Amino acid sequence: QVQVVESGGGLVQPGGSLRLSCAASGFTLDYYAIGWFRQAPGKEREGVSCISSSIGSTYYTDSVKGRFTISRDNVKNTAYLQMNSLKPEDTAVYYCATLRPGLRCGATMTAGDYGYWGQGTQVTVSS
Repeated sequence: QVQVVESGGGLVQPGGSLRLSCAASGFTLDYYAIGWFRQAPGKEREGVSCISSSIGSTYYTDSVKGRFTISRDNVKNTAYLQMNSLKPEDTAVYYCATLRPGLRCGATMTAGDYGYWGQGTQVTVSS
């Protein structure tokens, strides 16, 4: 069975940093564009960032531009989200997911376009 597992979340003070990991097993992650989503308490799931499969082009939602960096390591079959200058409004459960084949990673991130999902990892930014 395919599996996607996020890790790296935790409690951090405002201005701090975390690196989230998205490890895949049972399939080759580099065939897929990868998206990071987050869901804060009482809010809908929001697309944060994505990275394409073959070219490696990236997209970031406006609220994280300049602070977050998405990357992938095909040898390790893992994707990452480096989060710097964290703010309390970044507090959420963060999910990694694969984009369904034939769809485009870009300015619009729709959860229904993504197939394999991880269980999520909690990020809490608080002083």
